[in-house]
This record gives sequence, structure tokens and C-alpha cells, in this order.
Amino acid sequence: MSEQSLTKRQKEVLAFICDHIESVGFPPTRNELSKHFGFRSPNAAESHLRALQHKGVIRIEAGRSRGITLTALSHSSLPSSGALRMPLPLVGRVAAGSPVLAQENIEHEYRVDPLLFSARPDYLLRVEGHSMRDAGIFDGDLLAVHRTPEASNGQIVVARLDDEVTVKRFERKGHQVTLLPENPQFQPIQIDLRRQELVIEGLGVGVIRPRLES
Repeated sequence: MSEQSLTKRQKEVLAFICDHIESVGFPPTRNELSKHFGFRSPNAAESHLRALQHKGVIRIEAGRSRGITLTALSHSSLPSSGALRMPLPLVGRVAAGSPVLAQENIEHEYRVDPLLFSARPDYLLRVEGHSMRDAGIFDGDLLAVHRTPEASNGQIVVARLDDEVTVKRFERKGHQVTLLPENPQFQPIQIDLRRQELVIEGLGVGVIRPRLES
């Protein structure tokens, strides 16, 4: 749905959530929402959150008091002052067999300007190793990833192979896929899709280089 479908109060609740994340680093609880807007009970706050989730501007994680995540749609529904940065989970080393965005894999949450990237990112992945050095992706960099199960030849992908997650350049010819490193010290990974499962977790759409501590 478009931002025109949000009511005035829903826009106010969405803006408060965004401002809360910007100021303290995490979303408000139902009680904090109720206190700010003068709701009689947290149930009223919950109703507004469910409406916002239904309209696609937030996601609610069950069982967590602060389990509210802004979606890409939320930014077109906010005034310009509140739409500058998008919270993205930072994924560290992915546990074998677990989804990339499983809670045990998430180290932190960063707020970034989505306009910095070639496509809207859904999460940040901490890069390990030097296999993509010549593509300007270094050990310790944060790779912004757009979630998609599909890739075209030449794109940089986050791929899962035998429960290992790797960042490589994608090339496919028929049933044969080659995951290409961007460093001559590393060998390409050859995959026959008839014998081995390959899952594309997403596309690399940009890099953030954390500042080194002085």
C-alpha cells in the first residue's frame, strides 16, 4: 500500500518509532508508545502497530517487547526529517544451517541512508577474508545485501553452499555455476546444480567500511 493509505495517527506513530530508533538505537515498547500518545492501555498501541504491519511499513517479531522493524515502505511514509536512515541488522558469522537473519547471527543494528546503495539493502553482512579484495571488498567490511533468490551473471552474491555462506561473483552456464573470487590467490568454486544445492541469499549492493579505532 502507498503512504496515502496511512491515517494521520498512524503516520504519527510511525514517525515516533523512527525517531525513537534514531535517538536511542532501538524501537519503543508498547508501554512507551502508550505513554507518549496517551493511550489508555498497551492494547491500543498494539492495535496501531498491527495496522502499520498490515500496511507493510513495519514488521513485528512475536514475543519481543521491542520487536519492531521498519521496512523500506516506511520511508516514503515519513516526513523527510525522519526518513534519512534505515535500521539494518548486522549479520556476523552465520551459524551452520541457520537462516542468515536468525537472531543468533545478528551482532548489532546500524542506521544507514538507503539512498547510498544501488538497491535498497535488507541487511549488512560482515565480510570475512580477502577473496573479494580486487572488487574493493575487504576483510571486516560491511556488505549491504538486497535479499533475493535470483542472480544474473557478473553480480556479486551472498551464496549458501553446504551450510557455508560466502561472497563471490556469480556466473552460470546451464547446470554449472561458478562462484568467482576477486583475488588470484583464491580458486573459483565450481557447482553442478544437478548434484549440489546452491542458495542465493542476496546481492551485494554496496560496502560500508567501519572506521578503525585510533
